[in-house]
This record gives sequence, C-alpha cells and structure tokens, in this order.
Amino acid sequence: MSTKKLLALDLGGTFFKYALVSDDGTLSEKGKVPTPQYPKSTKNDFFTAIDSIVSPVRELISGIAVSAPGILDDTDGFMHTAGALMYLQGTALGTALSERYSLPVSVENDGKCAALAEYRSGALKGCKNCAVLILGTGIGGGLIIDGKLHRGKHGSAGEYSFVMENPRTAIAENGGATWAGSCGNAPFLELVASKTGERAEDLNGEIIFARAEKGEKAVVEAVHEFTRALAGHLFNLNMLLDLDAIAIGGGISASNLLIEYLKNDIDEIMNIAPAIYMNGGLPKPVVTVCAYRADANLLGAYYHYCAQIEQK
Repeated sequence: MSTKKLLALDLGGTFFKYALVSDDGTLSEKGKVPTPQYPKSTKNDFFTAIDSIVSPVRELISGIAVSAPGILDDTDGFMHTAGALMYLQGTALGTALSERYSLPVSVENDGKCAALAEYRSGALKGCKNCAVLILGTGIGGGLIIDGKLHRGKHGSAGEYSFVMENPRTAIAENGGATWAGSCGNAPFLELVASKTGERAEDLNGEIIFARAEKGEKAVVEAVHEFTRALAGHLFNLNMLLDLDAIAIGGGISASNLLIEYLKNDIDEIMNIAPAIYMNGGLPKPVVTVCAYRADANLLGAYYHYCAQIEQK
C-alpha cells in the first residue's frame, strides 16, 4: 500500500476544489482556489492556478485525479467541450497535466464522477441501473447501466442539459427549450422572480427554499412549477432506461422540500394518462438525494483514477 496519496481536483466554474485522497477513499486537506474566468483568463492562467494547488503537495502525491466539465475523452482527457473553462477546449488535459508534473493523471466528466461516487459508496450503492442529476447552471450527471458507467460512443451520455423538450419547436425556432432551459439555475431564479416581482440576481436556491418552507405563496407556486417540470423529465428518463433509482445533487438538493415536491409530482404523473391506463405497468421513478454533496466529484474522480490504473 502506497504511503503517498492521490490529489483529486474538481474543476468547477466558480472554484477549483481539491483534496488529498488516501487508499481507503478518505478525503483530507480539502481546499479551493478561484476559477480563472473565461474570456478574461487564458489557458496559462489555468495552469498557474493548478500549479498553486499541486506545488505544495507534489512530493506527497502519487497521481492526480481530475473531475472536469464538458464532453471529454477519458483516455487522455481531450476536451471536446469544456463548459465554463472554454480556454481548455481542444486540450488533451490529462496528457498536459501528466507531462507538467511527471505524474499519472486521469480525467473524467464531473457528472460522471458524481455518478461513480454515488454508485460505489453513496446513495445508489447496490443499484444496477441508476442515474445522477446534478442541478446547477445546467443539468449534468451520469448513468450507470448494468453496473458500469455508461459514457456512450462520444462520451456525451448523461449530458442532460441538451435534451430537447419539444424537438418540433426547437427545429422551427433554431434552438428551443431544453432541460437546462427549464430546470437550470438561471431559469429557476427567473421563474421565482416573475412570481414575486423581485430581481433574479437577488435570489438564490437557499433563499428560495427557505421562503417556500415558510409557506410564502408566490414562492411555493414557483417551486411547484419548477419541480413539476423536473418530475416530467425524471419520468421520461425512467421510461427510457427503467432505472433502480435516480439521485439528485447540486446546491438546491440540500432542501428536503425539493425531494418532497418531486415525489408528490411524480405521484401525480402516475395518476394521469397514459400511466393511469396501464394499471401500474409503467415504472415509477424512485428519487433520492445524493449522499456526497460537494465531495461527490472529488471522490468519483478518485474511483475513476483507480479503475484506470487497474486497467493498465
């Protein structure tokens, strides 16, 4: 057993989070640095930020496990897309970091990392077919099919943000509504603001759910409208894949009210056509909350790194 630890990095749009991971998956020495923001910042600024994390612990680590946004190749970390880190698009991130620090490096999509963490030891442990949805700026996540992380041909499986709600309208309007467009952070805040007469920029998920729990009518109506839309997406996802369970993560998942409303909305869906006419034959989505919260991506990156090392 190595005395050195692994460095796990979670490359978020606001912060780069990091932790040292021991052989048993225990996270320690956690911290974060601000994310260099595109377009003001460049790829050089990105590597400077990573240097500030790696340099102090370089002699303590045996490798680096990265959770990153976007559609990417998990062999060399090539970033086909890079989410908010646009300066990384077209970069083989795993290769670049490995050469920079002379260490083995793994890179996996952040939503897929969260799915790995929840499946291996979190809310989805024991499931064979399951999914994670991370509610944030968009809707990220991952799929576990037959006990294995499902990446798909292009690595895009689990990129729920881009799923069209109405393809016919989307084609006509050269875009149209998507899951991210109805259930991402920005549309959620705008929905609440439209009901309360406030500015969306003055709101956040914590404020909204605190007010909903107090029974503020306009806020409750907005939250119900949001969860109904999300429940519809979960029903559709479950119809396609017939999952054991779906775990919800992201900042607003900390509210018990979110899951309570979601479950009630799913019950309503199961009592209307076409579900009601199938006499219980359609699968009902089982919804739970992610266990690891902010640590899911770090832990999932560690699990992915270990799997790659075993393959090699």
